[in-house]
Amino acid sequence: MMRTDSGQKPLQTRHSAPRTLLVGHTEWRTALGFLSPLVLFVVGLIALPVLGTFWDSLFLDVTFLPRRFIGLGNYLGLWHDPIFWQALRFTVLFMLVSVPLETLLGLGIAVILHEHFPLRGVLRACVLIPWAVPAAVSGRTFELIYNSSYGAANFLCRLIGLSSTPVNWLGSEWGAFAAVVLADAWKTTPFAALLLLAGLSAIPEDLYRQAMVDRATPWQRFSRITLPLLRPVLVVTVLFRSVEAVRIFDILFVLTGGGPGGSTLALSLLGYGYFASGDFGYGAAVSVVLFLLALGFSLAYVRLGGFGKEW
Repeated sequence: MMRTDSGQKPLQTRHSAPRTLLVGHTEWRTALGFLSPLVLFVVGLIALPVLGTFWDSLFLDVTFLPRRFIGLGNYLGLWHDPIFWQALRFTVLFMLVSVPLETLLGLGIAVILHEHFPLRGVLRACVLIPWAVPAAVSGRTFELIYNSSYGAANFLCRLIGLSSTPVNWLGSEWGAFAAVVLADAWKTTPFAALLLLAGLSAIPEDLYRQAMVDRATPWQRFSRITLPLLRPVLVVTVLFRSVEAVRIFDILFVLTGGGPGGSTLALSLLGYGYFASGDFGYGAAVSVVLFLLALGFSLAYVRLGGFGKEW
């Protein structure tokens, strides 16, 4: 028993634990309980497959051949493989072109949809339709549009007098590249617009009212209020789109198949080709390089975006 005097705090015996330690231990167990599903998800569905792919990339793992450990042999093969460098070049170039284009288009659409006008909700729903269409379906649609015999692109060119002879849009390197970029922009720009629209909705309207009282022009309101406060959402949008652009597969597989002459061959298509042919070790090495590329861009965006600091 602890004795207390009137107006004094209870005396602590040597058998009683400090209350702060008990509370801290309870909070730690509660936090661990809430975090455990996330930890199990990350370990089971992300970490283990990545480690398994890296481990398989260290083996000569070809169908109907004995599986044997070769260390970094597959990566040395990639280093001396011109097809790999061609695929890497296309993947990086596609990301550098498509992501800024989709971000700028998405920002313009988000700014327009943020304004108040009749039927704004209907227009917002219509903008999301391309994003809801499966990538394979959109790729097939654009394949029909660019068809040199009966495609809509050649029909429009003849209609307005740009070309009297059919153009083989997918038959040249830069024509196929432009076709893939436009198809991907049509498909994924609504996603960027949706993220940026959510960011615009979080900006207090009082800031714009005060700026209008101070006679700020629309460009000043956009550059001094919208862009600075939208910076975190812009970084997240570019991050998501960059990761998706690096691992593009569906549209390429349906629209060009990596052609012509491998000019639109991405790393994802290259790895798929090796897996489909039974060269699992070499395909795993390509997948590891693709993962490291996406991880590198993600870390760069997080650092440049200043996450972890106060905005």
